Amino acid sequence: MISNFIGWIFALLVVDPLQAEIQQQAERARLPVEIVRQSQACLTSQGPKLIERAAGDYGWAAATVVSIAIGHTAPAELLNGSDPQCAALVGALKGADEGA
Repeated sequence: MISNFIGWIFALLVVDPLQAEIQQQAERARLPVEIVRQSQACLTSQGPKLIERAAGDYGWAAATVVSIAIGHTAPAELLNGSDPQCAALVGALKGADEGA
């Protein structure tokens, strides 16, 4: 029961803002449509994994939420760059961050 609550809070504070940030950065960087499509697939595959990890490791969840809230970690850094659905997106977001 607590795990479900932690997972829900993590989704609310991290995964949903992650999706919004990716959408915003994709629009700002004018990423190709294919990368935007891959970003949706990436979030579909990575979002549940992040929520599951948060539900199983409360310390990681709390540290991640705080790290993102204070700006120490960008939410996009939570994405697995070795996932083929996320590789192009992670590369594009890193390039957009370096160019900013």
